[in-house]
Amino acid sequence: MTMEEDKPSTTVAEPSVAAVPIAPVRPPVPRPPAPQNGEARASTSDSDSDSAGPPRATGVSGAEYEISEESRVVRERQEKAIQELLMKRRASALAVPTNDMAVRARLRRLGEPITLFGEREMERRDRLRMIMARLDSQGELEKLLKVHEEEEAAASAALEDGDDQMVQYPFYTEGSKALMNARIDIAKYSIKRAASRLERARRKKDDPDEDMDAELDWALRQASSLELDCSEIGDDRPLSGCSFSHDGKLLATCAISGVAKLWSMPEAKKFATLKGHTERLTDVKFSPVHNLVATASADRTAKLWNTEGSQLVTFKGHLDRLARIAFHPSGKYLGTTSFDKTWRLWDVETSEELLLQEGHSRSVYGIAFHPDGSLVASSGLDALARVWDLRTGRSILALEGHVKKVLALSFSANGYYLASGGEDNTCRIWDLRKKKSIYIIPAHSNLISQVKFEPQEGYFLVTASYDLTTKIWSARDFKPVRTLSGHEAKVTSLDIAGDGHQIATVSHDRTIKLWSSSTNEKDQAMDVD
Repeated sequence: MTMEEDKPSTTVAEPSVAAVPIAPVRPPVPRPPAPQNGEARASTSDSDSDSAGPPRATGVSGAEYEISEESRVVRERQEKAIQELLMKRRASALAVPTNDMAVRARLRRLGEPITLFGEREMERRDRLRMIMARLDSQGELEKLLKVHEEEEAAASAALEDGDDQMVQYPFYTEGSKALMNARIDIAKYSIKRAASRLERARRKKDDPDEDMDAELDWALRQASSLELDCSEIGDDRPLSGCSFSHDGKLLATCAISGVAKLWSMPEAKKFATLKGHTERLTDVKFSPVHNLVATASADRTAKLWNTEGSQLVTFKGHLDRLARIAFHPSGKYLGTTSFDKTWRLWDVETSEELLLQEGHSRSVYGIAFHPDGSLVASSGLDALARVWDLRTGRSILALEGHVKKVLALSFSANGYYLASGGEDNTCRIWDLRKKKSIYIIPAHSNLISQVKFEPQEGYFLVTASYDLTTKIWSARDFKPVRTLSGHEAKVTSLDIAGDGHQIATVSHDRTIKLWSSSTNEKDQAMDVD
C-alpha cells in the first residue's frame, strides 16, 4: 500500500501529532483509496458528486467530514441572501421607465402581467426592475427586448406607409376658454402685486429712516409676549380647522361633526352655524377680500358661504375626500386638494372647475398660494412638494427633502420663502431663488399639522403639531421664540390675524384658544390715553 493510502489511517491512529487539528463534532469518515489511473479517478469523483450522500467538508489533513443539517441550512440561507443581494445590485443598475404607462408597456413586452391586484405605481416599477434583473442574469433580456423593438419598428413603418394622413394630437391637454381667461387675469394681477412688493422692499432698503432689524426685533418681542387670552369650546367633536377674516374681526372653525361655525372677535362669541355637508369637515378658509367662507369636506365637495350662514355655491368634481382648501389672493379663485391625487382650481363666481392638475404619485394634501398670486404650492403623501406657475400651468419646482408625508405649506410675505411641515416632525424652509432647502427645523416631537408665516412681513413662523404645542420661530435665523402650551390633545390647525397680534389654534380637545400679545394691549391703551 502506498504512503498516500496509509496517511488517513495513520492520522486517525496517532491523535498526539501536533499537525492534527481539533476533531469536528462528527467522527471523520476515511476516504476510500483512490485508483492509480487518473481517468478512473476522475470518473469516480464525478459519480461520488452525483450520488445522493450527505454533504462533506474537507479538513486540514485532507479527510472529509459530514456537514450537520444545521450547518447546511445556514449555508443555503447565506447563499440565498448573497444571490438576492447580487440580484438587487444588478437591478439597481438597470434603467427602468419612470412613467407608469411606459412601465406597463414594458411589462406587456416581456410577457408579464401589466398590473397585479392592489399594486401601486412604485411597486409595479420595482417588479419590472426585478424581472429585468432576472432576465439579465439569464442572458435573455437584451435578446427579448431587441426582438420586440424590431417588431415595433416594423409595425410603425408599415403604419407610416399605409396612412400618411394620420391626425397629430398635441401632447398636452387643451384647456378651456375660461382657463385661458383666468390665466391672463392671474398674470395681470400678479404683475401688479409683484411690482408693489419689490418697490416696497427697495424703499425699505434705501430709506435711511427704515431700520429693518429694529422692526424685526419689535415683531419678535410681540410674538414672545403672546399669552393665552381666551379658551372656548368650539364643538362637540374634535376641531379640524380655523381661519381669521381679512380684517381679523371674525373667526371660522370647522369640526369632524360636519359643522362649521363663525365667531366674533375678540370675545369669541358664536353668531352663525354653517350646516350642509354630509361628512366631516377637513378645512375652512375666509376669503382674503370678501366676507365669504369656504369649507372642504370628506363628502368630496367644497362649499361657499356668506357670514349669515347661507350656502352660496357647491364645488363638485373630486373623486375622493378633500384635504385642504385655499383662496387665491385676488379672492376670485379657490384651490382644493384631494385624496384622488389631484388638486383643482375653481372659479368662485361661476363655481366652474378651471383646472384639474395631477403631478403627485399619492394623495395631495397641502396647498398654498403665493402672495403675488402667480404661484401655487402643493404637497402630498408622497413626501414631495411642488410649485406650479398658474400663468402657464407648468410645474417649475419639485422640492424633495422630507422623508414622510408633507401636510402643510405657507409662503412668506417676502416672496421667496416657502415653509413646509410634515409627518417627519420637521419644518423645512425653501428659498425659491436658490431652489433648495436652506433651513431644516427639528420643530416638534410629533407630526406638524400646520405652518403659517406672519402675514404682513413674514417676520416669524408658527407651527402646530400633534405633540400638543404650537411654536413660534424667528424668520431671521429660525430659532425658537416661544412655545404656546395649553391644549390637551393634538393641535390640528392655526391661523394668524392680519396684524400678527393674535393667533388662533384648534385641537382635538374641542377647544379654540386665542393667544394675544400683551405688548399690543399696552400699545392700544397708550393710544387711547
